[in-house]
Amino acid sequence: MYPKLSQTLEKITEISVSNKRKEVLQPLIDFIQNKVNLKDEIRLNFICTHNSRRSHLAQIWAQTMAFHFEIPNAFCYSGGTEATAMFVKVAETLTDQGFEILKLSENTNPVYAIKFDVNEAAVIGFSKKYDNSFNPEKGFVAIMTCSQADGGCPFIAGAEKRVPITYEDPKAFDGTDLMNAKYEERSLEIASEMYYVFSQIKK
Repeated sequence: MYPKLSQTLEKITEISVSNKRKEVLQPLIDFIQNKVNLKDEIRLNFICTHNSRRSHLAQIWAQTMAFHFEIPNAFCYSGGTEATAMFVKVAETLTDQGFEILKLSENTNPVYAIKFDVNEAAVIGFSKKYDNSFNPEKGFVAIMTCSQADGGCPFIAGAEKRVPITYEDPKAFDGTDLMNAKYEERSLEIASEMYYVFSQIKK
């Protein structure tokens, strides 16, 4: 793991997860643990309305924590109920926290390669619908990271399980003096919960 990211990880370990949130996270832990017990591939698809902020943060941090806790065959994805673009502040926030990010395209929906370790494959980040061909067709857990997507998508085709793990949208602070701090805060909150999830997995 990159040195700066390792420093961020130390900060993450000091963030406590409330008992209420642990209850929310337990179905995801159960899904992952069951796949580990079966020696099956673990496919996590984080879904939000626009696939622009929270779902990307959750996808990237979940993949990072699977690596950190040496959970094999974990593959993390993200999608939306519609495609827009990964918001630029998400990439800036993750870069500040120690990820290495390469912008692969310059169109209205840029593609990013996000790396957490020099020898590990990059997470590919771009906005897409949850059923885009880039994502798995079946055998995955659909993790709803916003209440709008959770309410607006009563059925996710191919999902083995559906787990709502919702977060407040940092978009509310776009263009304000609190913007940088709120994106950092939301990223660390999501990271701390993904840390907790993967820390509970028994190999």
